[in-house]
Amino acid sequence: MTHDFPVRVYYEDTDLAGIVYYANYLKFIERGRTEWVRSLGIDQVALKRDHGLVFAVRRVEADYLRPAKFDDELTVTTELSAVAGARLILEQAVWRAGEKLFAAAVTIVCLSETGAPARLPAALRQRLVPSLH
Repeated sequence: MTHDFPVRVYYEDTDLAGIVYYANYLKFIERGRTEWVRSLGIDQVALKRDHGLVFAVRRVEADYLRPAKFDDELTVTTELSAVAGARLILEQAVWRAGEKLFAAAVTIVCLSETGAPARLPAALRQRLVPSLH
């Protein structure tokens, strides 16, 4: 199941040439992931408070395909592609009117308060697994 999150490009997102600064795509997909998790009914504040667990980005493989520009209306798509013990792999993209501008494979890990990898709790895994189909 693919999650969509709308983003508008603001002046602050652009560089001197008027195109989106490359690092801002990472901010866009971060927002998309946060809203995807929220849409699954997962409260990250409660996860940290009640279980001492947080999510962290382990790896990003990114492709910059076309530039986005000031005032563009974009859509960030997020789709879960794999779940392992303490790891999620997501495919994310940024689109403008059906044209893919940016694509990324993002590995997220679940960490304990000490920063050690921690298995995803069973209840969390159950919320994630249906989105694989």
